[in-house]
Amino acid sequence: MKKILAVLILTFAASATAQKKYNLLVGTYTNSCDSKGIYVFDFNPETADSRQKSSTGKLVSPSYLSVSPDKKFIYAVNEDGKKSSVSALNYNAKSGDILYVNSVDSKGADPCHIISDDNNVLVSNYSGGTIAVFKRKSNGGLTESVQVIAHEGHSANEKRQEAPHVHMAQFSPDKKFVLTSDLGTDRIYVYRYYPDADKKVLEFQDTIPIKTGSGPRHFAFSPNGNHVYVLQELDGTITAFNYSDGKLKRIQEASVVQKDFKGENGAAAIKISSDGKFLYATNRGQANTISVFEIGTNGRLTHQSTLPTGGNGPRDFALSPDEKFVLIAHQNSNNITIFKRDASTGLLEKTGKKIELCAPVCLVFDEVK
Repeated sequence: MKKILAVLILTFAASATAQKKYNLLVGTYTNSCDSKGIYVFDFNPETADSRQKSSTGKLVSPSYLSVSPDKKFIYAVNEDGKKSSVSALNYNAKSGDILYVNSVDSKGADPCHIISDDNNVLVSNYSGGTIAVFKRKSNGGLTESVQVIAHEGHSANEKRQEAPHVHMAQFSPDKKFVLTSDLGTDRIYVYRYYPDADKKVLEFQDTIPIKTGSGPRHFAFSPNGNHVYVLQELDGTITAFNYSDGKLKRIQEASVVQKDFKGENGAAAIKISSDGKFLYATNRGQANTISVFEIGTNGRLTHQSTLPTGGNGPRDFALSPDEKFVLIAHQNSNNITIFKRDASTGLLEKTGKKIELCAPVCLVFDEVK
C-alpha cells in the first residue's frame, strides 16, 4: 500500500509540474527592422517549443522589461535618444494581452535597464548617466520621476568612457540596498534603499572601483546573497566579490575571452543557476559566445566551456523556468537560439531550435497562474 501511495504522489507531482504554463516576454528594438514591440510567447518548459500569443504593436524600442511583483503590469524602457521614456502597461498573463497605461520621461537619454518592486520603478539611463526613480500609482501607472541621481566622471577609453554610462541597477537580496554599474566611470555604486520614501528613495552609501578601462556592464548576485559577479563589457572580465550588508570585497578576476581570440569584445549579460553552482555570460563583438563557469563553495569561478551562441550580437539570455534550457537573444541576427542545459555539469548543447523575430534584446519568463 505504501508503494502504491508513493507512486501516486510522484505521479501527481509530475503531473502538477507538467501542467505549469509559462510566458516568455521579449523586449526588442523597433528602429532596425519590423518589430512589434513587446512579444509574449507561450513557452513549453519540457520541449522548448513556443507559440506567439500577442505583441504590443507601436511602442518605441521597449528594449528592457520588468514584470511587477503582482504580475499585473509590465514596465519597459523606450530607448529613443533624448526623447527616451518609460512605459507602464497592463498585463494579462493568461491571454498575453498587454495594454498601454502611460509613459513618462526617463530623465536621461537611452535607458537600457529597468527594475521594479511594489513601490518603485528604477531606470538606468546609459547616455544620460543617471538613475531615475518613479513611484507606482494604484492603477499601475508611473508618476513623474521623484529622484534623479547623476553620476560624474570618466575613464580611460576615450570613445566609450568619456562620461558616465549607467548600465544596470539591481536590488540586493535583502532589498536594503540598490547596486548600480557605470560603464563610463569603471565603478559600482551602492545606495541605501528606502522604498517608502516620497523623494529620497536612494541614498549614496559607497562606490567600488573596477579595473580601469574594463567597463562594468551587468552583474549578478549569487542565490545565497554572499557574492556578486560583475561582467565588464569592454575587456570581457568578470570580477567576483564577497558581499555582505552593502559591502563588496574583491576575491577574483576571470574572463569570458578565449586565450587565442584577437577580435573585438562586447560582453553583455550574466546569469547564475538557481542552485548557485554555475555562472553564464555572453560576449558580443566579433566573438558571439557564451561562457560557462563553475562556482566553488568559496565563490571563486572555474571556466568550464565557451561556445558560439548561434547568432550575431547576443544581448540578454535567460534560463528556462526549470533550467533545462538556455535561450539567447541576438539583436543583430534577429533570432533567439535555444540550448539544452545539463544541470549536473552546467554545460550547454545546441538544440537547433530558434525563435525568429526582429532585434530581440531582453528575455523574461513568467509563470501563468
